[in-house]
Amino acid sequence: MLKIVYPICCGMDVHKNFLVACIASTNNCGVTSYKTRRFSTYSSDLRLCRDWLNDNNCKDVCMESTGKYWIPIYNVLETSCKIVLAHPKYVKAIRGKKTDKKDAKWIADIFKHDLVNGSFIPPADIRQLRDLMRYRSKLTAFTTGEKNRAQNCLTVSNLKLDDVFSDVFGKASTGLLDYILEHPDESIDDVSRFRTKHLKATNEQILSAIDGDMCAEQAEKLRIIRSHMENLDLCKLNLESVILSLTDKYMNELNLILTVPGIQTFSAIAVISEIGVDMSVFPSSKHLCSWAGLTPQNNESAGKKKTTRISRAGAYIKPLLVQCALCAVRTKAFPEVSKRYNALKKRRGHKKAIIAVARMLLTAIYNILKKKEPYNSELFAHSNNTPPEHRTVSVEEAIFILQRQGYTVTPCAT
Repeated sequence: MLKIVYPICCGMDVHKNFLVACIASTNNCGVTSYKTRRFSTYSSDLRLCRDWLNDNNCKDVCMESTGKYWIPIYNVLETSCKIVLAHPKYVKAIRGKKTDKKDAKWIADIFKHDLVNGSFIPPADIRQLRDLMRYRSKLTAFTTGEKNRAQNCLTVSNLKLDDVFSDVFGKASTGLLDYILEHPDESIDDVSRFRTKHLKATNEQILSAIDGDMCAEQAEKLRIIRSHMENLDLCKLNLESVILSLTDKYMNELNLILTVPGIQTFSAIAVISEIGVDMSVFPSSKHLCSWAGLTPQNNESAGKKKTTRISRAGAYIKPLLVQCALCAVRTKAFPEVSKRYNALKKRRGHKKAIIAVARMLLTAIYNILKKKEPYNSELFAHSNNTPPEHRTVSVEEAIFILQRQGYTVTPCAT
């Protein structure tokens, strides 16, 4: 018989307009009784649900993360209950007779035996910061999309500004494009007034690049795109001011993370918004890296590994750390990072090498936040020492080690 970990607990089946809560109470004889009740998702009913749980002395709640509908419920119950938020695949009921009440009862049954793995939910202020930082990344993606559409307008009109300007949206290119849009019927004979100090293209090359034909429709489309880009930049600037005002209480942690290679201000804020500042919720740095999706999947059967690809977890923090890793391997201030990247790239390729560097950065961040110490490159040198000379391995172990490093081992001819 399975051990009862939570004698009084509640399972919740969450929907958009209502939730079904089932309280499972187990007595000393191991007999469980159930109380089921349905509540709407209006705030007044959610407060009634909280009072109902308190009246039944229920402090442990488990619910599945259904879209965004769990968030208002979590916010109301957070102060009075200990909530375990579970991925739907971990609380999926047996196929067949399925109702909302039976789903809530099933969640309560598996939760009372502590068979549900909860998701990491940071504190409320970190959640708000996370929401704003993710919205900032969306605004950046919108701006990138508008830049691509603007480039398409130039390509259709045969204006090859990208051939002569390193940045189509830079100062020189923008000034030239402004003049073209404001004077569509005039031809440009002299472009020297649009030149900047670092522009390498000659005047003849620039004149050849702008010798295109932009119709009125494409010109109007380009004006709308550029206006939208300006509005996006303004919205992003206002959003960043709000984000910076929320990070005052985390200045010590931000200053520590900024010592890590490849990490800038908003990258450090994004890291804190995703993992928080309390590292006690992760037993080790390996658990944090696994949560961030920087470790291989566990997919093994009959002694054979079916795949060694990294998991799909960490949809937001993993791309961020990869970008930071790309910056870190290019800097000369931290040679240990580029040295590790180049050594792995020779054997395993660029993709696996950059993921390894991203994991290295996240491991450093974990220890920095846990120990409250800045990044120290000398510690990495000590941890990367070669094994002692007296270490011995069998032939099978040596072959296995070589195969893991990417080498192909062939038997010797006798």
